[in-house]
Amino acid sequence: MPDTLAPQREEAADAQVSADPDLPWITVVWNDPVNLMSYVTHVFMTVFGYSKGKAEKLMLDVHHRGRAVVSSGTRERMELDVATMHEYGLWATLEQQK
Repeated sequence: MPDTLAPQREEAADAQVSADPDLPWITVVWNDPVNLMSYVTHVFMTVFGYSKGKAEKLMLDVHHRGRAVVSSGTRERMELDVATMHEYGLWATLEQQK
């Protein structure tokens, strides 16, 4: 019977880095091959109350650049926005603004 090895634990060097509380957080929507551009525009108008022009501009950023920042604010609010985007079937993440 071969010897089995226990999994090795790796320590992350930057695990102790904390977020700067003064910087706002952002919700980023990423391009995907599934959702229609008209649907993404509709979601931005419905969820964020953006005008059709602003929603289309953000949708085109997602389509051509691969991503767009759709909202910014507190971490808790951005977590909610990301969850809402997921509920609509869009790929979204949050990150702290640089």
